[in-house]
Amino acid sequence: MSAGLSTFLLMLLAALLLACCWFDWRSRIIPNGLNAAIALLAIPFWWAAGLALWPDIALQIGLAVAVFAIFALAFAIGAMGGGDVKLLGALALWLPWQALLAMLVIMSIAGGVLTLGFVVAGRIAGRTERPEIPYGLAIAFGGLWVLSERFLYQFG
Repeated sequence: MSAGLSTFLLMLLAALLLACCWFDWRSRIIPNGLNAAIALLAIPFWWAAGLALWPDIALQIGLAVAVFAIFALAFAIGAMGGGDVKLLGALALWLPWQALLAMLVIMSIAGGVLTLGFVVAGRIAGRTERPEIPYGLAIAFGGLWVLSERFLYQFG
């Protein structure tokens, strides 16, 4: 419907993902308000992108629920923080399934590199406790990567 509004909302999403990085890096917490804003801004994005209620928006909601449920299991076993799970669910509201899969792969690779860096830094510093990884950085990295493709590869 409105390419300008759609682009603006995607840029706003990118800014919110950067804010998630900052908060997660500083405090290891992604504020609920940021996750709620990302989730709620998907609604005007759907309208601006011209998505139909059925099946497009229903599919987005279904994907988000599935992603949230899968990563809630990771939270239940202590492998991921609650803010990370909420961020993944909120971000899934924005991405078509192909982009969502790409984002999850990129996030996983970035998360592995991030975790390795924290483990190595902890060992060098002589720490023996399990490091608390700001996984929101990896999630935001994957999200920003996928968002950037829309603008960088528009001629391909």
